[in-house]
Amino acid sequence: MLVLITYDVNTQTPLGRKRLRQVAKQCINYGQRVQNSVFECVLDAAKCREIQYKLEQIIDKDKDSLRFYYLGNNYKSKVVHIGTKDSIDVEGTLII
Repeated sequence: MLVLITYDVNTQTPLGRKRLRQVAKQCINYGQRVQNSVFECVLDAAKCREIQYKLEQIIDKDKDSLRFYYLGNNYKSKVVHIGTKDSIDVEGTLII
């Protein structure tokens, strides 16, 4: 299923900037960045719980926020892209 992960991390302190880098680093391991704080991830239920747990351990719940949007398996008709940064078909053939 396609899961959209978005986050807003308070970066007013050095610890906040560190949390921001850690959240982004974890998200890169699970999907592709489509905007600064937005990742598209194709995940099964177990991987989704895994990334959610990891991100919850990083953020400060009093200062930061996470959002998970579950678009399901038939997501291709639900996503419209306009502008730069073409997305990669993560389920397509990879040629290296």
